[in-house]
Amino acid sequence: MAVEPIITGILSYGMSGRVFHTPFIDQSNFFELRAVVERTQKVAHTDYPQIVSYDSVEAILADDDIELIIVNTPNDTHFSFTKQALLAGKHVLVEKPFTPTVAEARELFKLSRQVGKQVLPYHNRRFDSDFLSLKYVLEKGFVGKPIELHLRFDRYKPDLSPKVFKETSKREGSGILYDLGSHLLDQVISLFGKPKTMTKIQSRHRAHSQVDDYASLILNYEQGLNVFITASLLVAHPQKSFVLHGTLGSYIKDRCDVQERQLLEGLKPTDPLYGLEDPAMEGLLTIMEDGQREDVSVPSFKGDYMCLFDEVYKTVRLGKSYFVTEEQIIMQLTILSGSK
Repeated sequence: MAVEPIITGILSYGMSGRVFHTPFIDQSNFFELRAVVERTQKVAHTDYPQIVSYDSVEAILADDDIELIIVNTPNDTHFSFTKQALLAGKHVLVEKPFTPTVAEARELFKLSRQVGKQVLPYHNRRFDSDFLSLKYVLEKGFVGKPIELHLRFDRYKPDLSPKVFKETSKREGSGILYDLGSHLLDQVISLFGKPKTMTKIQSRHRAHSQVDDYASLILNYEQGLNVFITASLLVAHPQKSFVLHGTLGSYIKDRCDVQERQLLEGLKPTDPLYGLEDPAMEGLLTIMEDGQREDVSVPSFKGDYMCLFDEVYKTVRLGKSYFVTEEQIIMQLTILSGSK
């Protein structure tokens, strides 16, 4: 069957545009990288000589050839830019958090149906190698009935980010819970769905910080599972990123996915080494059987964010259901924002 590439434009060529989007759009047969918005410095052409650089969002949306727009701008602009793109007749791929509020998300999903275009959340970390290994252990039932799961995103960044939009409390969707916590919450929702109860903790600890730099979610599920999500910018010694305990054993895993580092180093997503963890970083599965402890190393799956773009193509061109659902996004934003 002949492939009809989706002609794509991107709203920003900052880190996310350079690292998480253009390499995949450029390397995939399913897409054609057409244009980018660069308001000040024009640098995208040094990486992609044929790319069109527009000065504004309005200009790129006026390009009738572009079918898909990637919204990778500051969090509080996601709603307005996505709405503009849908009204301009474009499909839209939106970075996390999808929107700061539940009401905005509902409006965008409703509008997408009205105009007959897809609006798709970008949750690439469902394709992290370390998370895929955790998912595998759960699906195989190696630890029995899950009782307790900890997920962490630890960093040590005591200085405020130079990206002012990330550090301004007046801008919706700022703070570490929306920034890093949304990744972990999406992973949990993809595994277990809607929790029965939720407790949220947010606090500020860096000098002069206006936004939360520590956040924790405690999610309790009907069958007794308790999930603890933690994200912090002040952890000098990062802890294990996935710790799972069940009735038959435990599974422990470091945050080992290499894709972001490889992409920053310029490795192409089509390189055979892309997404492959160091074998020495395997997860540890501990099983108790007849009172005896057995430790087993669990090799990680290959991480591959290209899978997300494959899913975008299947949804836009083939009408397949997308892997992140509207219900999951509403669930996620209800927890993040504390509203319904």
